[in-house]
Amino acid sequence: MITLKDIQQDPVFLTLIDNSSAYLRARGYTDHGLRHVSYVSQTTARILEELGFDNRTVELGAIAGYLHDIGNLMNRKHHSISGANIVYFELRRLGMDLEEICAIITAIGNHEEEIGKAVSPVTSALILADKSDAHRTRANRLENHRRPGIHDRVNLAITNSKLHVDEARKIITLEITFDQQICQIMDFFEIYLTRMEMCKEASVVLGCRFRLLINDLEFLGELSVD
Repeated sequence: MITLKDIQQDPVFLTLIDNSSAYLRARGYTDHGLRHVSYVSQTTARILEELGFDNRTVELGAIAGYLHDIGNLMNRKHHSISGANIVYFELRRLGMDLEEICAIITAIGNHEEEIGKAVSPVTSALILADKSDAHRTRANRLENHRRPGIHDRVNLAITNSKLHVDEARKIITLEITFDQQICQIMDFFEIYLTRMEMCKEASVVLGCRFRLLINDLEFLGELSVD
């Protein structure tokens, strides 16, 4: 069976990730390189593991998280669909089981908030992992001295972010420390509100509730699973 280690050691995937990251960096987007995809891979796997899913589902989540942003190589618009197509053919090249490929590309194809939907555990865990990666280390520090865009300002203002999974209480919490001297919390919601709503839906698919805490204040209440 294909594992995350196999993917990480394949030079084709490394080239695709490097070039998709370079494209976004040139357009002024926040970091989408190895740091980001490694975080999303590890966090997707952790969510599934802590909620009691089997080892193979956890591994598929890790692979989906590692490959989820490859479509940015072509364009930011609908990069989830582009990425799912690329990943399908590359995983077939490696001889991966078709059912497992389907689970991975469904997750990749649905992680983008404009067109995505939390339709499976792997998809839902990937959404939560991807949208929780907001932090100042992702800011695109350009060499010129123009004012950073809103995405960079918001990420620069986030000094700490943690995603907690409480399996016993069935609650998933995103906890953020936000420096309001850099920008206002309202700026966070300007770009992250739809992403946070997507996290609420993803949590429900996983049988959980979602909470958003910013500077110890609760901004999105617990959505009922019923």
